[in-house]
Amino acid sequence: MDKKKIPIPDFKELKRQGKKIRMVTAYDYPTAVIIEKTDIEMILVGDSLGMVVLGYDGTVPVTVEDIIHHAKPVVKGAPNTHIVADMPFMSYQVSIEDAIRNAGRLIKESGADSVKLEGGLDYSSTVKAIVKAGLPVMGHIGLTPQTAGSLGGFKVQGKDAKAAQNLIDSAIALEDAGAFAIVLECIPAPLAKIISQKLTIPTIGIGAGVYCDGQVLVTQDMLGLFDRFVPKFVKQYAQIGQLELEAFNKYAEEVALGVFPDDAHSFSMKEEVIKQLEY
Repeated sequence: MDKKKIPIPDFKELKRQGKKIRMVTAYDYPTAVIIEKTDIEMILVGDSLGMVVLGYDGTVPVTVEDIIHHAKPVVKGAPNTHIVADMPFMSYQVSIEDAIRNAGRLIKESGADSVKLEGGLDYSSTVKAIVKAGLPVMGHIGLTPQTAGSLGGFKVQGKDAKAAQNLIDSAIALEDAGAFAIVLECIPAPLAKIISQKLTIPTIGIGAGVYCDGQVLVTQDMLGLFDRFVPKFVKQYAQIGQLELEAFNKYAEEVALGVFPDDAHSFSMKEEVIKQLEY
């Protein structure tokens, strides 16, 4: 497949043409290699790695170093796919200077093409400063997992008029600040439609309905590799976790019975060589 990385300005053109943008997560080289063989345009090295890879209860403990560590092999495995590196909790909230410095680290040290940060109106000036420094930014509004506690937990956002208007205003502010795309997470589909129609940059939905300009899912969720919980908006396209469980159990059984390794999985030795040995 002749796959080419999509330049930042072309994402807006995809929206204008009505072409849906596809994004999934990856945190390692083997997964990135597989995604590189598909038509999926974007990979997110998300702070969701805290839960689905590192075993944390949430995304808050994830560090800039964690994202860099996991983004590096993804960049190597998918050189022709646009790589977005998440800005983890407290990597951009303290000051604009910190935000620019950490965004620069993520792109410079990992090789990612852009960064993503959570927050609406309150962080539009931060987005503007990072973009001014020459670093492409994807916004993220709605349910923002890093601050889910202050939002009342992992639940749908923007259901009343005031909250919905705030999300509309936030999306417009982020576009004005220079964001090249915005993730809309866990908001009602009609609201996502309004936001998508108001913006010239693409919206990437996760639990935001079909009217977004693109979609993103966590790979471990869509492949059945993460079983602590399955969000309502996740469609499982495979049950890889169950296949892995069956394979590990079969391996354990065959080793216990002495069935594995058999001759087909062992190396032989000439009989005359064996006769020369003292044992």
